[in-house]
Amino acid sequence: MAKKFIICIDLGGTNLKVALLDLNYKIKDREILSTRSFMEKDDLIQGIVHSVNRFIKYNALSKAQILGVGLGLPGPIDAKRGIVHFFPNIPGWKEVALRDILRKKLSLAVYLDNDAKLMTLAEHKLGAAKGYRNVLCMTLGTGIGGGIIINNKLYRGFNNAAGEIGHLPINEKGAPCNCGALGCLEAYVGNQRIIKEARKTFKRSITLEELSWLAIKRNRLAIAVWRKTGGHLGFALAGVVNLLNLDAIVIGGGVAGAGNVLFESIKQALKDQAMSVQAGHVKIFKAKLGNEAGLIGAAIMVKEGL
Repeated sequence: MAKKFIICIDLGGTNLKVALLDLNYKIKDREILSTRSFMEKDDLIQGIVHSVNRFIKYNALSKAQILGVGLGLPGPIDAKRGIVHFFPNIPGWKEVALRDILRKKLSLAVYLDNDAKLMTLAEHKLGAAKGYRNVLCMTLGTGIGGGIIINNKLYRGFNNAAGEIGHLPINEKGAPCNCGALGCLEAYVGNQRIIKEARKTFKRSITLEELSWLAIKRNRLAIAVWRKTGGHLGFALAGVVNLLNLDAIVIGGGVAGAGNVLFESIKQALKDQAMSVQAGHVKIFKAKLGNEAGLIGAAIMVKEGL
């Protein structure tokens, strides 16, 4: 029986997204579950297995029609060996051979990688970075993830852990990060840090969505918060641009919803800090594929056997 479908899973700090895609990367079915329902490692593994089996059953498929299962995961992953090193924002995971566990439970081919790397694959093949050879893609959410394309190929690094821009140090005596280090970029521009800054500024509870909406409506306090966030991002990206001489930077995730005020602040800080040759060349784009990028990237990984 011909292989016609791929089941993809995108695990974030907030949501677990599961989808059935065809080999043209079109989503045929999907569901979203709360990550909080699976905070224990064994519960999450069982939840993944249950979701995969449910998708096969409810779509009247057989396992012979499934090319494989692709997982995008929020932390350092050894894609070659199929091992989760740890999740910075989900406790209880350390050196877990997740691919082998799922292969045994599902009797299907299983691939896994860092979620931001999969977003990078998707944006490079089908999204905002299509046509660019040297690219950094970032996803800004509960955590800050990244993926790098060098000469049109995903760069994974020596032991498959490259791209962790959220843990790029920008202040040697800075704020503590969930990874255990000090002064990481994520500690300054992750969702929780932005919300904390906004609450201090507005002196009340406020959501990220409201903060973005207020900035679009030209609220000066909201604009100030987003400009500060953009400044941190641009400062960090200047170092990356100087080092890698990129063609393009693609920024996605919930934080990117702030729109022009954030992106203009990023561009200005990068221009001010980076060397003129590199800064003058690089383009900065908002991601095109939205919440589907991780799922599409997982499907690309499975189909291309990456």
